[in-house]
Amino acid sequence: MRDQFGIKPKVNTYSYRTPYPPAYDLIPLPNRYKVPDFTKFSRQDDTSTMEHVNRFIIQCGEAANRDELSVRLFSSSLSGSAFTWFISLPHNSVITWVDLEKQFHKYIFFGVHEKKITDLVRLKQRNDESVESFVQRLREVKNKCYSLVLDDRQLADLAFQGLLPHIRDKYASQEFESLSHLVQRISDQDIKPFEPKRAWNKKVSFVDEAASLDSDEEPVIGLAEWVKNKKPMSCAFGHKEPEKFAFDITKADRIFDFLLQRTNQVITQSCDSIG
Repeated sequence: MRDQFGIKPKVNTYSYRTPYPPAYDLIPLPNRYKVPDFTKFSRQDDTSTMEHVNRFIIQCGEAANRDELSVRLFSSSLSGSAFTWFISLPHNSVITWVDLEKQFHKYIFFGVHEKKITDLVRLKQRNDESVESFVQRLREVKNKCYSLVLDDRQLADLAFQGLLPHIRDKYASQEFESLSHLVQRISDQDIKPFEPKRAWNKKVSFVDEAASLDSDEEPVIGLAEWVKNKKPMSCAFGHKEPEKFAFDITKADRIFDFLLQRTNQVITQSCDSIG
């Protein structure tokens, strides 16, 4: 092409153009301002865009007072796919900080990590968890409810409903103005961990000896369970009719002696007759 027609092939070149006006790069930073080591957002963890934006503004400090500087410094807080998204924005598509923040939320979709009031309602104090730890866990979830508005008393009522049953019963008549008030009033008391009542039982064995001693059959061995119950419990193997005798059982010893004496006399007479 070059030798035959004298045409030089076009070389593709790529040059980075900022999504904000070039004039922003000429604005000086505040006097003695040192660019902070920003926390990086890469979209790889559970950090929401709302959390990152607020942390970025705090780290910016004095520079956050000007939109131009905030827009210019924001790329320093991005990495990975998030940084790729920023440099791929069309030229001059970002003029104000509000523009950049809206596009950032839209791209990442912060609603994925946002918590709802249902997440707060589902929170329950664990059996081995203190009141302070439970309230702190509830606070952390509440901080991710970006669009949820609750006053201190409503949040305290919500936390109270998540406490263990025996704690709720003890403090049911009291009202709490805030989470701090709830923790202060309840934690000062000696609250024992919740232990659900266990049914008392004791297992005992029994052997059914109703079979004849001369029988070759093995005795029946079973397992019974004693339980605490006000009503008496009957056992099938214990139902036996009272035995009846044709003589006065109070004279059983005398009858036995008499029979033994008669038996000896009969044996003696038999021996004499044989002799």
